[in-house]
Amino acid sequence: MAEPTVSLVISVWNRVGDLRDNLRAIAAQTRRADEVIVVDNCSTDGTPEMVLAEFPWVHLIRMPHSGYGACETFNLGFASARGEFVGILDDDVVLPPTFVAQMLAKFATEPADTAILSPKVVEPEMPDWYKDSPRVNQERYLPTFRGCGSMARAEPLRKANWYDIRFFIFGNERDLTTRLLNLGYRVKMFPQVEVFHKAPFGMRHGKRSLYYHVRNFWLYAFKYLPWSQVLAFPFVFLKKKLGGKRQGQGGEVADAVGTIGLFDNIKAVKWGYWICLKATLAALGSLRYCLRHRQVCRHPDFEPPLR
Repeated sequence: MAEPTVSLVISVWNRVGDLRDNLRAIAAQTRRADEVIVVDNCSTDGTPEMVLAEFPWVHLIRMPHSGYGACETFNLGFASARGEFVGILDDDVVLPPTFVAQMLAKFATEPADTAILSPKVVEPEMPDWYKDSPRVNQERYLPTFRGCGSMARAEPLRKANWYDIRFFIFGNERDLTTRLLNLGYRVKMFPQVEVFHKAPFGMRHGKRSLYYHVRNFWLYAFKYLPWSQVLAFPFVFLKKKLGGKRQGQGGEVADAVGTIGLFDNIKAVKWGYWICLKATLAALGSLRYCLRHRQVCRHPDFEPPLR
């Protein structure tokens, strides 16, 4: 029986050094990927030239300008992938040498409705209370996955129509997972595979990150949450002060670590509350789109972003 084929898909923008480390780790896999696709979002730091010179076996796709979101560039990579399994990789992740082999071995023991395996991800500044938590170190089904270093069956990704490009960046993994759940698939935590992600633990600071996290939360809520939860969210959020990075002071083990530190970010960014209001108004502008795609999720694995 022939081994399954594997495509690894990476979206990159101006990360020449990080991408080099990533591709070197891919080249060192004990079970080589059948195809590696790098979608370059019109980098200006020499990234595409480095790929062509140092990794000629990589299938490089060069975007005509840098205005595309991560969702759209990843989707182009997914659509180009020919493998039965698709690795979903950020440009700044470093895989262990057994990543492909372990993921395939695990999928071989899983039922067909396991669409994605999400690894344990270790990041700079990740506190021990988070890294050592039982929730991070046990196999279990998830309401989202880590988009920096997961592997998926290609067919469910196609059926779910990949990422929703309206999200642009941030929150797109939870959106995709919810559509997979609505199709009858599941996502599983597989902590025996541990990948290193260079991005600091928690939510990235800055106006752009804050804007898209808030806007995309509302897009997600409009699409999948009961209206009672949508209307209650502002009160729940203020009560919990979502996402402190310190245990016992708002910090909690969340499956979407990109939202950890959200309240800290609001306070740290100049005009943070105004940015949240602006993002909310932008989401309301997409309400008609969300209503067209609305399908309240009632799968047992489903969890709202904030309980």
